[in-house]
Amino acid sequence: MRIATWNVNSITSRLERLLAWLESSGTDVLCLQELKCTAEAFPAEPLRELGYEAAVNASGRWNGVAVLSRVGLEDPVIGLPGGPDYEGVTEPRAAGATCGGVRVWSVYVPNGREVGHPHFEYKLRWFAALRELAARESGQGERPFAVLGDYNVAPTDEDVYDPAVFEGSTHVTPAEREALAGLREAGLADVVPRPLKYDRPYTYWDYRQLGFPKNKGMRIDLVYGDPAFESAVKDAYVDREERKGKGASDHAPVVVDLEV
Repeated sequence: MRIATWNVNSITSRLERLLAWLESSGTDVLCLQELKCTAEAFPAEPLRELGYEAAVNASGRWNGVAVLSRVGLEDPVIGLPGGPDYEGVTEPRAAGATCGGVRVWSVYVPNGREVGHPHFEYKLRWFAALRELAARESGQGERPFAVLGDYNVAPTDEDVYDPAVFEGSTHVTPAEREALAGLREAGLADVVPRPLKYDRPYTYWDYRQLGFPKNKGMRIDLVYGDPAFESAVKDAYVDREERKGKGASDHAPVVVDLEV
């Protein structure tokens, strides 16, 4: 089974590329983030024509996640159980489903904006709720379980092109990395090894200042799985080719192959 995660940065803008990538990559289950559309505007029909069902959590021009599957989609859950609100709004940042016997969640962790900003504190509370979910759902016998998505945290200094550039900014602070480590304490592990086929497998490059051509990237799109998921992983890679060309998202898909 091939499972992937991809922050598409607007499914409307990226639909043609998304459909082509699904056909060419042979992906069975895809976790999407940053849909930037309403649930009603989600392109369910063209995806259905390719054989994919969808569990969608979307409410407008910001955020939004989905799980796509061509191997079945059971027990969908929309929204992070126990997740916090931000300024009275429950943002569409999580969706889960069981696909071909594998339990997956697509998550779009809050950005945090600035250290000390209320959105930063919201990010840490959101991580705490995600840890509780992971603790409940991981280690459930032989059923593999994973949380895939845009975590908006670089796990280590090796996951950014220049740590000095990010000093004092979000995505690299001890508090955020400690929150991410909470998933490991809940029984999950980062299943995408380093190095892959190149030294630094970044997943995100800013559109500005030639970020991608200069490889000024970050590894913030992650796949965290429980022991059953991790033991089934046979290969993993970042599809850098999909970050190239006109109309690309600023994130690349992260792909994991399982033997299940």
